[in-house]
Amino acid sequence: MRKPDTLEEKAEILKALAHPARLCIVKGLLDKGKSNVTYMQQCMDLPQSTISQHIARLRSSGIIQGTRKGLEIQYEVVSQPAIDIVNAIFKEE
Repeated sequence: MRKPDTLEEKAEILKALAHPARLCIVKGLLDKGKSNVTYMQQCMDLPQSTISQHIARLRSSGIIQGTRKGLEIQYEVVSQPAIDIVNAIFKEE
């Protein structure tokens, strides 16, 4: 993914991370590494359909990407600006 150059591109990353579920997904992926929706569902106690909607938003923003392995998709964070933001937010933990 290319580096966001404009204020609008940076604002889009912030908007994508602004929902608690999406922030939790990205934080969980950074902590655990690649994960599938089933693992995220167990950790977050949300319906799979809800998590899938949030994943779609994160994917469309270029924050995460998925790699198919057999019948499942493993997601990982690929946006360095998003990684930097989440790490800054959770710096004290």
